[in-house]
Amino acid sequence: MKLQPFRCFAAGVMGLVASCATIPVMGDPAVTVFAQAETVPVGTTNEDAADDPAIWRNNADPASSLIVGTDKKGGLYVYNLSGEQLSFMPAAGLNNVDLVELPDGEVLVAASDRSDLATAHVQLATLDKSSGKLTPTERIEVGSGEGYGICMIAVAADNSITIISAPKNGIIYRTDLALAGEGLATRTLTTVPSQPEGCVIDPRTNTLYIGEEMAGIWAIDLDSGDKRLVASVDNAMLVADVEGLALAPEGDDAGYLIASSQGDNAYAVYALPEYEPVGRFRIAAGSVGSVEETDGIELDTRGFGPQFPAGLFVAQDGINPPRAQNFKLVRWDEIIARLKGSPQN
Repeated sequence: MKLQPFRCFAAGVMGLVASCATIPVMGDPAVTVFAQAETVPVGTTNEDAADDPAIWRNNADPASSLIVGTDKKGGLYVYNLSGEQLSFMPAAGLNNVDLVELPDGEVLVAASDRSDLATAHVQLATLDKSSGKLTPTERIEVGSGEGYGICMIAVAADNSITIISAPKNGIIYRTDLALAGEGLATRTLTTVPSQPEGCVIDPRTNTLYIGEEMAGIWAIDLDSGDKRLVASVDNAMLVADVEGLALAPEGDDAGYLIASSQGDNAYAVYALPEYEPVGRFRIAAGSVGSVEETDGIELDTRGFGPQFPAGLFVAQDGINPPRAQNFKLVRWDEIIARLKGSPQN
């Protein structure tokens, strides 16, 4: 969702003249990084269509990893790390996406389905790791609300997955899906006061992070639903809307939490576990275009071959003229180096 703050004023000369002017809100300064690659544009043109990416890492050949991205007007795309389209699964209304690789090697993709505005659903699909083809498998009813945010984790011990759904009405649902045999249970985990979207799960600390677009970032216990606001929309680190969230885990509970500060085209970075502000970055135009109005983001800090040797950050680009929206690919080590004040070679 994209909102612009504004101010209206009135002046009287030969009557009352009303005028409105957009007043952009800019947060704290941000360092600049550049994308190394970009995907081909999504198929829907002249609309806000591309939204959220997910990364599958090919452990045997990291440079052959895949990116799944949503076109919320059309379906799911699969790209390679050069940004070429490998496949497309048509399904209008899919908003956000996540994926997990299961112990048996199968890659399960889950997308929030907003085609029913009254009831949130999750569309499941499998990803063929060789061809990049997506095959739809099951559509799960979650609960009331228009489907919006989604994230999930695999639980290896009992061969199940946990799916978090965050509809627009602020109800946060937890769905536990048993993969061996039949088993599906959904419950309300918690609620947030206004519209959420971005989410990510930290399995190390059993913490769910939810972005409430106009308020900030919540840290939520994945079992009890207890929550606290750990980063607020302050027009310094975060400028509304708060959109995509991603994690860069280090050790038992350290690392970074990254959020799309959509209102001023930046990304806010917080140090875990205390959520201390580290800094902000923007993706500027270089050999690949700049990035603005980002919805979804994704991050994997492992190596992805020579082009992304120490981590891959993927961001949706909401303004990509003259073409349709797409996704930009950035080296994570470049981002960290710039935040720490060391130019990347």
